[in-house]
Amino acid sequence: MTRVHDMGARFGDGPVVPEPEGVQFHENWHPRALAVTLACGSLGLWNIDVSRHARESLSPKDYARFSYYEKWISALADMLVEKGALSSEELASGQAIGPSDLVSRKLAEAAVAEVLAKGAPADRPSNVAPLYRTGDLVKARAFPENIAVPGGHTRLPSYAAGATGRILRLHGSHVLPDSNAHGRGEAPEPLYAVAFRASDLWAHAEHPRDEVIVDMWQSYLGAT
Repeated sequence: MTRVHDMGARFGDGPVVPEPEGVQFHENWHPRALAVTLACGSLGLWNIDVSRHARESLSPKDYARFSYYEKWISALADMLVEKGALSSEELASGQAIGPSDLVSRKLAEAAVAEVLAKGAPADRPSNVAPLYRTGDLVKARAFPENIAVPGGHTRLPSYAAGATGRILRLHGSHVLPDSNAHGRGEAPEPLYAVAFRASDLWAHAEHPRDEVIVDMWQSYLGAT
């Protein structure tokens, strides 16, 4: 994750204020932004990890000032141009220059409910054997970075980097985002729920005896 995106538990950003239950959209264009983003996913030009990396890769200035759905739609525009679905000229004008060869992949209205209900499970069979069992103590990698792609996507949060935790359970094998976001294949490996004591994550934890549960891929972990 980029520094601007990796905000979890970062000091100085203020408290997290939950919204009233049921509130999803604050502007009339927000549901349209969500719908367009999901519909474009049916084109098959990227996966969820590529899209997450695209949002993280927005300029820090834009990322800091954009609202949630502004981040979504801006990253979508970047991906559509990068993958050749449309040109920067078409994006700027809002008009297609010619017919698209992707028209056959469009998400038809009648198929929306089925596609959304089906989802996109990320569990996969893997040749990587689990190294840890429930109750084992493990230590998260010291550097919350993609070890294969400099500046690349990862799901290892900086607040947990280098901390010691306890394996709660094995989720099975799942697609590794660090690889999948960069065209290096799904590279599935064991995924664990790891419990960290708040007092081991922060010097001034409000509730030191609380635990934070983080899902971590095996390559993020080492034995203590």
